[in-house]
Amino acid sequence: MNERFPEPAADAPLVVFDFDHTLCDSDAGTELYRWLIGRAWWRWLLALLVAPVAGPMVAFLRTRKAGISAFVWAGSVGKSQPLEALIDRYVATHEAKLRASALPTALKVFAGHRRAGDRVVVATGAPPRLARAILRLVADDDLPVIGTELAAGCGGLVVQQHCHYKMKMTMLHAAGFTQPIARAYSDSSADLPLLQAAAQPVVVNPKPSRVALFRRVLPPGTPILHWDCPGRGGDPAPRA
Repeated sequence: MNERFPEPAADAPLVVFDFDHTLCDSDAGTELYRWLIGRAWWRWLLALLVAPVAGPMVAFLRTRKAGISAFVWAGSVGKSQPLEALIDRYVATHEAKLRASALPTALKVFAGHRRAGDRVVVATGAPPRLARAILRLVADDDLPVIGTELAAGCGGLVVQQHCHYKMKMTMLHAAGFTQPIARAYSDSSADLPLLQAAAQPVVVNPKPSRVALFRRVLPPGTPILHWDCPGRGGDPAPRA
C-alpha cells in the first residue's frame, strides 16, 4: 500500500506495537539467527556445542539474553559481511515467506492508528533493521522501530541490549518515547511491563496457556483477541 498518513502532532497518543505474532506470524529474530547458523556446517556444529547450556538459558527471562547471545555468536563468528548486509541478504532471499507472514487484521489496525494521526512505534525483540525491512515489505512504512541491539564480541556478534521484558520500556524511554502510552499491543507475557504501562492494553494472539494469566493481571475488560495467527488464542477480532 502507498497511503500517505498524517504526521503525528507533538501531543498525539503514543501507540506501541510488538512485532512477532502481533504484526507478523513469525519469530523474526530467531529465524534470522537460524539462517545465520545454517550458512555453514561448522556453524551448526558450534550451535550444537553451545545448545546444552544456551538452550535452557533462553527459556528463562533472567538468562535469555545470554542464551540468545550464544546462538547469535555461533551464526556470526568469523563473519565476512557487516550485520546490515547479512540482514539485507536474508530479507531478499526470504521475501515471499516474509510477506506471507503478515497478519491482515493487524495491518488494518496498524494503518488505522496511522490514519488517526497517532504516534506509532514498533518495539520488538528482533534487530530493528530486520523489523524495518519486513515492515517495508508488508506495510510500506518507515516508522520508528526499537529492537534488540547486537554488537561485536568474541570474534562475532552478541546481544548488547535485548529489547525484552522491562528492558523494552527502558529502551523506549531512551529513544525519547517518554509520554504515557495510550495503547499497547502484544502477544507475549514477557511484554507485561509494556501492557501494564498502557492506558489501554490489547493482547493479541496469546498462547492459549497464557490467556488466564492475562485475564488475572491486566485490567478487567482488557481485549484478548485473535488476529489471524494459527494455533494462538484470543476472541475473534471485531469485524471492520
